[in-house]
Amino acid sequence: MNILQFCYKPPFPAVDGGTIDMYSIGQGFTNLGHRVKVLTFFSDKNPFDLSLMPQNYLDTYTPEGVYVNLKPNVFDALLYVFIARSYIVERFISSKMKNKLINLLQHSDFDIVQIESINLVPYIPTIRQFSDAKISFHCPNVEHLIWQRIYKNEKRNILKRWYFKNTAQNMRYYEQTHINDFDIIFPVTQIDANYFKNMGCKKPCKGVPIGFDIPEDLPDVIEEENSLFHIGSMNWFPNEQGIKWFLNDVWKEILRISPEVKLYLAGRHMSSYFTSGEWQNVNILGEVADSIAFMCSKQIMVVPLLSGSGIRIKILEAMSLSKTVVATTIAAEGIMYENGKNILIADTPQEFAVTIKKLVDDRDYCKQIGQSAAELIREKYATNVVAQEIIDEYDKLLND
Repeated sequence: MNILQFCYKPPFPAVDGGTIDMYSIGQGFTNLGHRVKVLTFFSDKNPFDLSLMPQNYLDTYTPEGVYVNLKPNVFDALLYVFIARSYIVERFISSKMKNKLINLLQHSDFDIVQIESINLVPYIPTIRQFSDAKISFHCPNVEHLIWQRIYKNEKRNILKRWYFKNTAQNMRYYEQTHINDFDIIFPVTQIDANYFKNMGCKKPCKGVPIGFDIPEDLPDVIEEENSLFHIGSMNWFPNEQGIKWFLNDVWKEILRISPEVKLYLAGRHMSSYFTSGEWQNVNILGEVADSIAFMCSKQIMVVPLLSGSGIRIKILEAMSLSKTVVATTIAAEGIMYENGKNILIADTPQEFAVTIKKLVDDRDYCKQIGQSAAELIREKYATNVVAQEIIDEYDKLLND
């Protein structure tokens, strides 16, 4: 099977949830013997440098990229709210990408064009015009649901609340209008698949998890006792929002009953709010050189998201490393977990504090949760298994 993977940002390097998702599924397809070509947008935030890519990646995916300026423009953002169009989508409309796409479609015979974001919907007419390929939507989340949850959790700033609400409404209309433009849809959770069906999706729509393999060789580091950590890109609003809530509302409750614990915050694009702030027993690290080594060196992952959709890949990554994860219900949404067996759910400051207290007081219990988490990844999230599930659906689609 010949697949064009059409991406909103480069899958390599796989440094955050979105890139890990795209890289993993492409790897799964090639592991199973299929051909994958990568066409991607890139930006200042997510650069595309062929010289930094390993030769085997270049040979396998022959990636090509088109630059787009994704720096937020306040005037444009407000304008699109007033004219009821999605600024999130409009920023990706590019004549250079359209021409690049046309050239690829005219010179290659693709069976599937797999679109990796709702932002790339404007290119569907071009794909239909220049190719007979089936169009798939490998869907990382329900975009409007993220903005809706952000809006509901914004209590302080009236202007932000108004903007988030209107952005959510515009995005919902866009998703609902275009959800049947695809031939098949693969949300990363069945929850999101059901959401699309309730929105009126008539095309095949099946929740398929993100492929994730347990690393074979782990770094030789010592796990620090009584250490909590979070890692994630802080220019993704739900991460920033959740960590602010954790520092301002949750952390004091944890320290009140577990004064010995320390918190380590890692991730790209830490704002001055974090780097210039001071919280007791909190270490702001920013981007770390080796995320796996960082996670292995700490004891308990906290994921205090208040908004979001899809699935948190960093949770799966931590679970694959046998790390115990304490997360909000929204953060764990879509993961095939059992609360109290392979993850622990906490939605209030008090629940976080009591759960952390139990884990630091009982290391055997903490290790048991982490070991069960790794077993879940091994059984349900293997890359080739997930890729095969999608390929089976592609075979049905192409043979109808």
